[in-house]
Formats: sequence, structure tokens, C-alpha cells
Amino acid sequence: MNKDRPPLLSPPIRRQSLGLGLLALLLFIAGSWHQAIIGFDSRFVLFAQEMLRHGPGFFPTTYGQPYADYLATSTLLTWLLSLPFGEVTSLTAWLPTAVASASIVTLVYRLTASYSQRWGVLSIAVLLLSSTFISETRAVSLDQMLAAIALAVFYLGYAHDHFGAAKRLHWVYLLLILGFAVRGPIGLVIPTGMLCSYYLLNRQWRQLISFGLLALALLVACVGLLLLMAKLSGGESFMQDVIRMQFLGRMDGSEGSSGVLYYFTSSLGNAAMAYPMALLVLLAMLISGRRAPGPALRLVGYCAAAGLLVMLGLSIPQAKKARYVLPMLPMAAIIAAYPFHVAHGRLFAGLRGLMLGIWTLLPTLLIASLLVARARYPEQLNALGWVLGTLAALQALALVMLFKARLRPVGPAFVAVLAVWGTYILVVEPLLRSVYDTRTFTLRVHEQVMAQRAPVVLHGLGKDAKAIKYMVNLDCDQVPLFTQQAGDLKPIQGPAWLVMSEADYEGLADPRFRAITPTLSGAFDHNPYVLLHLDKTAQP
Repeated sequence: MNKDRPPLLSPPIRRQSLGLGLLALLLFIAGSWHQAIIGFDSRFVLFAQEMLRHGPGFFPTTYGQPYADYLATSTLLTWLLSLPFGEVTSLTAWLPTAVASASIVTLVYRLTASYSQRWGVLSIAVLLLSSTFISETRAVSLDQMLAAIALAVFYLGYAHDHFGAAKRLHWVYLLLILGFAVRGPIGLVIPTGMLCSYYLLNRQWRQLISFGLLALALLVACVGLLLLMAKLSGGESFMQDVIRMQFLGRMDGSEGSSGVLYYFTSSLGNAAMAYPMALLVLLAMLISGRRAPGPALRLVGYCAAAGLLVMLGLSIPQAKKARYVLPMLPMAAIIAAYPFHVAHGRLFAGLRGLMLGIWTLLPTLLIASLLVARARYPEQLNALGWVLGTLAALQALALVMLFKARLRPVGPAFVAVLAVWGTYILVVEPLLRSVYDTRTFTLRVHEQVMAQRAPVVLHGLGKDAKAIKYMVNLDCDQVPLFTQQAGDLKPIQGPAWLVMSEADYEGLADPRFRAITPTLSGAFDHNPYVLLHLDKTAQP
């Protein structure tokens, strides 16, 4: 046995990791029972609502038609959780992501706690204070699920070599299949690349080649099965849509494009605090010079290689979004907390002081941010007194812990976690759901439509855009008509209800519509919208 190998993963560490994962899960789902659905979640909740009404299939559906961009895996999970309640709620929609995030917490602790329990808990603290991790955990996030799968694949390979764990290749390949089922081809490629980077750095050439070839064969088989399911679900044209949306669209930029260095620059904010602190730690390691690498330092190297591979690999496709690199975030958190495992070196001491200062002062920074936000949103944030008081109490607690050696640095770090997550759940989420509310206006429209039934025309909402945010609030099989340009409205005959933005209404030149006084108006997704009633006497 290698003398540098850390002790086997002990039963106490296993129990602690499970306990931390459970506590994290409770935090992740706190207050999530019946939140209003906004933003990108609308699409996945609509998928699950249609599955509840019509039953499961290979692909989710919108307006009764299969949707080509995703397999139905995550929708099936939400559907199963929603069946006992007979409806899709924010809890049943978010729970699969919350479980994935809690699994990440468990695995991060297991990777690091055998070297140092302090390193383990502070890695979790850095992770929980990272902005994208917070927002994606409290949402439907396929990329967060993929991050959990990728970390599990990496962990199984690492634990076999370093913790004396049994070789569980069957679990690795099952996880790769699950990754593909959740996120398509990228869901298999990312975990494969992360484990291959470990084999490469460890010079395990045989494992690298055999695992890489088997993963490639698995990818080919999964792609073939995906295309077969697409053809069975919607015929040849739908299969072409799947190829375009899941393969070509992401590569050629037709689904949106960003610069090559997008992930390396945008992550300074999107993945703060883990990513920028990890960069500083790696820079400090380079400046401090070479020394004999122990097992903990090797783990930092493996995490850096895996995270770098994710960012480089995802920089090749033209379509880029901050959430795509979530599998990098646990690796960055482990690296960022590494200075609390090593005692020597002025640079590491400086980084420890920097992070400890940030953690200690975070409640005060949050108080200042909330006061600024209240000036901008006085109506939504008019009752912040008790939140500000709680943050002030947490600030006092963090300062007390700062001056008690046995509580430093873990105490201030987890006070910061409570302050950030409490502010996000109690203030930020309600603010976002108020500002970007779509439910209130949609239900008012639906009430008018039910009182005087007529076809509904959604003008300028986009069938796969704002229209989704409208439909998710109805939970019924109503299929509206869609128009995009002003000229598309000419054939519309009354009676009909028309939903459009106030700006589009004011820009209409057609006298039929200019003569109509809006039946109602209101905010929809942070924009003023109107409802018009076109009666049957109005002729095109």
C-alpha cells in the first residue's frame, strides 16, 4: 500500500457526510412548498404538468407536442413526486435538484475530510456561498444534477485508489448512462472527461484507454437510442429537431453564442466565491514553489485538472451559459478551502485571512446591499426590519466567533452561510417572484376568458418563450393561437381575446385594434401587458 495514501474512509466520516448532506437538503428545500413559478423553471414545470395530464413518454411535451431539447428524465422525477399531490408544486419541481446538491455536499466532504475535517467543512461552506450554486439549487437545474453525477464518477475513481474502496465500475457506467439521460450527450462526456483527467494525471494509462474507449462506445449507443426514441416519438422531422437542438445548435451558435474565454471571465462573478478564490490558491501554489506533493496536494491537482477540463471542453461549443460549468464548482470549492489544510506559507496565511474576513463581514455587506435594494424596490421591500435585525445579530455572533480560537474559522464561515441563504430565501426569492410575476396577470386574463369564452391569441410572446410563462399558470390543455408580427393579426376574426405587451399594442397601426380599449392591463414578467377583446363585429 502507498505510504502516502490517506486513511480509509472511516465510519464516522461516512456518517458525518450523510448528516451534512441531510442538513443541506433541509436548507435547500426550506420554504419551497408553493412558490410562484418564474423564469426558466416555467418550461420544466409545464413539462411536468402535461405529463400529469397525459402520462409519461420518452420526451417532455409542450402544447401536446414532444419537445426536442431534452429527454423526459428530469420530468419523470417531478411527475413521480407530484403524483401523490395531484399537482406540480415548486417543491416537487425543485426536489430532484435539491437532492443532487445535497449529494454534492456529501461527496465534497468525503473527498476532503479524510485529510482534514476542517478542510471538508470549509469546502462545503465555500460551495454554499457560491452564487450559481445557490440560484441553481433552488430551481429545476439539469446542470446541477449533472454536476452531482460528474462528481460521483470522479469520486468513485478517486476513492478506489486512495480510500481503499472497492472498484465499482458498474456504478460508473450506470452514472454515465444517467448523465446522458438527464443532460443528453454532454451529460456523458463531462463525467467521462473528469475521470479521464484523473487517470491522465495519475499516469494510469491502461485505465485511461480502456475507460475512454468504453465510454465512447456507450456514447455511440446512447446517441443511437436517443435518435430511435425521437423517431418513435415524432417521426423523421422530430428526429431532425433533436439533432439540431441537442447537437448542432449548441455547437454552431444558432442557440446563442459567446466568446471563447466566456467561462474563464464570467465565472469570476457567476461562480464567486469558489472560482476566484480557487484561482488565488493555485496562483499562491505556483509562487510558493515546488515541494514534495502529499496526497492532499495531489487531490488539489486532480480537482484543478478536472475543473479546467470542464471549462475548456465547454468553451468549444458556441452556446454558453453560466450554469453549464456547474460540474467545475465543487472542484473549485475544494481548491479554495485548501489553505485551511496547510499551515505553512505567508501566501496561504494571507488567503486564510482574506476568506475569514469576507465570511465575518458578510452579514454587514448583506445589510448594506438590502438597504440599497430597498431604495430601488420600496414597495416590495418595505418590511425588512426584522431581516436587518437578524443579520445584525448574526454579525455580532460572527465577531464573537472570530475571537474564539476553537470556533475560528468554521464558526464565521457557517454564520455567513446562514446569513446568505436566509437572505436569499426570505428576501431575494420573494423579490424576484414579485418583480417577475406572471401568475397574477395570467389568472386575471383566464378569468375574463372563462367569463366570455373565445379563442386566445398570444401576440409577440413566442411559442417557446414568454408563452411558456403564461401557460404554466393555467395547468390546462388550452392551446392558444400564436402571432409574432403585426401583419399576423390581420386574418384574426372576432370574437377573440388578444394578449400582448403594452409596447406592441401602442405600435399597432390596424384601426380594428387601435379602436379597442384594453379590458385589463398589468405587469407580466416585469413588463406592462394588456388584454384586448376583439368582438365579432370587427371585420379584417
